[in-house]
Amino acid sequence: MIKVLFICHGNICRSTMAEFYMKHIVNKAGLTDSIYIESAATSREEIGNDTHYGTKQKLDEMDIPYTRRKARQVTMDDYRNFDYLIIMDENNARNLRLIIDDDVDHKVYKAMAFVGESRDVKDPWYTGNFDETYDDISRSCDALLELIKEQL
Repeated sequence: MIKVLFICHGNICRSTMAEFYMKHIVNKAGLTDSIYIESAATSREEIGNDTHYGTKQKLDEMDIPYTRRKARQVTMDDYRNFDYLIIMDENNARNLRLIIDDDVDHKVYKAMAFVGESRDVKDPWYTGNFDETYDDISRSCDALLELIKEQL
C-alpha cells in the first residue's frame, strides 16, 4: 500500500481538495486497495474545522465526492507512516520542517513538481480563485497517480 498525505497551511482548502480529487481518480482507476490518501495542516489555526465551502463548491461542480472531515495538524508519525508528503507551497515547506525536521527519507514533494514546475499552488483562502487551485491540483494529482502506478 502506498500512502499519500497532502499538506497545506490550514487543511481546509488546497490539501482537502487534493485529498478528495486524488481519492476520486484512484477510485476510478480501481486502485483504492493499493493507495491510501489523507490530508493535514502545518498550522493549528483550523483544527477541527470542515472543508472550506469554496472547495466543496468546486468539488460539487466537478462531480467529485467528499465527506465531512476535521482539519488536523501533520505529525512526526505522519512522516514515518506516509510514503509521499505533498506540500502546496514554500511556506508549507518551512513550517513542515519545524514539525518533522529534515526530510532525511526524501518523502516531501512540492505538488507542482509532478508536472515539472517549481511554483506554488496558490491558496484560494487568499486569492478566492478555487478554479485556478483546482486546475493545479488536478494536473498534479493526475501526474502523481501515473508515477505511483509505475511503482505498483
